[in-house]
Amino acid sequence: MLTLYHCREARSLRPLWALEEMGLPYQPVPLPFPPRALAKSYLDINPLGTVPFLTDGHVQMSESSAICLYLTSRHGPTPLALTSAEPDFAQFLNWLFFSDATLTFPQTIVLRYRQLELPERRAEQAAADYERWFFGRLRRVEAALADREWLCGGRFTIADIAIAYALYLGDAVVGLGHGFGPNVRAYLERACARPAFARAMQVDAQAPAWR
Repeated sequence: MLTLYHCREARSLRPLWALEEMGLPYQPVPLPFPPRALAKSYLDINPLGTVPFLTDGHVQMSESSAICLYLTSRHGPTPLALTSAEPDFAQFLNWLFFSDATLTFPQTIVLRYRQLELPERRAEQAAADYERWFFGRLRRVEAALADREWLCGGRFTIADIAIAYALYLGDAVVGLGHGFGPNVRAYLERACARPAFARAMQVDAQAPAWR
């Protein structure tokens, strides 16, 4: 049985969404955020104390985009992944890793120093700098979606899951949706309208709300 440790609206929403898209049986384990502070026993399972954390037999994984790729590779075949023979394969991989390294990372800085830290530890200058970084990188997504519904392969893939989660985080949690262009906004709405996303959000709601 696949087991996914998950916090509400965290990066673990990526593999949760992928599991629902693929229709795979799995066991969700909802945790409070941050689990390393509020669920100390979780450190015995994942010493990093982060989510997601996926177990599949002896397999243990902690990186959200890598888990999505693992699921499509090990539990496929599925149209959610591109093969190396497809013309957009390189773009598929690039978007998959662009999602965290380039789009999600700066948002974590904004979120921490605008919302999560105690008021006396907040740092608006750092948050503003990384907000500009995020919007600068987001221009690439806006341009890529000018002539297509999904990012690559002419279909919805885990690259879209990875990117759409970063956009969902920015819009619903971090408060950066005011900077989304029309292509990005329409793309996020298309992605969130998928039935599998709605099912994932039902599971997501089982995890405690952030304090």
